[in-house]
Amino acid sequence: MSEIKTTKLLKKVMNDYFHSLENPEKKIAWCTSVGPAELLRSFGFEVYFPENHGALLGATRAATDLIPEAGKLGYSNHICSYTTSDIGSYMSKKTPLQSHYGMKGIPKPDLLVYNTNQCREVEDWFSFYAKEFNCQIVGIHPPRYLNEVTKAEIDLVINQHKSIIPTCEEVSGKKFDIDAFRETIRLSKEATLLWQQVLKTSKATPAPITFFDGTIHMGPIVVLRGTEIVKTYYQTLLTELNEQVKNNIGAVKNEQCRLFWDGMPIWGKNRMLSDLFIQNQTAVVASTYCNSWIFDDFDESNPFESSALAYTKIFINRSEKAKMKMMKEWLKEFSCDGIIYHDTKTCFNNSNAKFGLPQRLKDETGIPYLVIEGDLCDLRFFSEGQTITKIETFVEQLENSRIKAF
Repeated sequence: MSEIKTTKLLKKVMNDYFHSLENPEKKIAWCTSVGPAELLRSFGFEVYFPENHGALLGATRAATDLIPEAGKLGYSNHICSYTTSDIGSYMSKKTPLQSHYGMKGIPKPDLLVYNTNQCREVEDWFSFYAKEFNCQIVGIHPPRYLNEVTKAEIDLVINQHKSIIPTCEEVSGKKFDIDAFRETIRLSKEATLLWQQVLKTSKATPAPITFFDGTIHMGPIVVLRGTEIVKTYYQTLLTELNEQVKNNIGAVKNEQCRLFWDGMPIWGKNRMLSDLFIQNQTAVVASTYCNSWIFDDFDESNPFESSALAYTKIFINRSEKAKMKMMKEWLKEFSCDGIIYHDTKTCFNNSNAKFGLPQRLKDETGIPYLVIEGDLCDLRFFSEGQTITKIETFVEQLENSRIKAF
């Protein structure tokens, strides 16, 4: 197993990002992870992403103790555990931002902006904070579950993007600048294409990076889109991974099996699962999750149209028909032997194992699958012993059969 040296740079990039949120001279906009970050940055906002904080709460295993605090306010344990752990963190005044980054706490928002292209929960989540901080909130509500994204849908979303501009102007104190918006779109496009190339290095055998590495190194493309920093970061990471491919060095020693991961990470068990697959000489080479931040439709010459298209056609916002088509292409591209579906108990929208899709995809491709139960943050829904047994049995069956679909 090789260590990714660029991880040292990642730590600095993320540390600098979080501390930029404490600049008293900057206005802060909170944004959903697949929301209009480029538009916000064009107004000079520093942009904070509560979902990133939710992932941090999950990865540090703080979430399980904090979720009950949201329950005291009437939030169900069965809704998004990013939402409940984040609200619980706020109510408890406890956050890893204090212990990991030396911050005073979460940054106070001047504006809240959401996009329901992922789920309706983000609107409820941000509305809680709009009341707490008595600040303005605006949202984008694109059509959901689309087979194809047509001009009619894009026109609707363009108008929604434009409708939030007056509020951005009011809160930021700056007039909208189309050239500044074009520039943030350009930077995001260049960064997202580099991120795509990073993920595609795992087409090689052995793969130089796994899904578990990807969930860590995707941090900058989530929180720093529209900046020069994120572009530089992925240029550095890509150079290192290409060198690994050239030298035939893989993330998993003696890689024997290649899997695809569908659904959310189990943040508090990422290290355990990564080690488990390594021990079983198995590389999880691709995922729906990490691909969620590839926005190759961005076009600075058409910033509104292209950003509306990019943020509406994401995997989670699509119909089963569209999802199956995308997954079949990824399975072939990355030469996958099997699929792991994470049935995420509190993230209904990003769990694709509930309505028979795994079996239908197996019928079409021949690729075996395994469903494991868990959650993105709430480890009360996860059984480590059962999961280990299921994964090890699945990998053994794949090795015995060596069935390939393509």
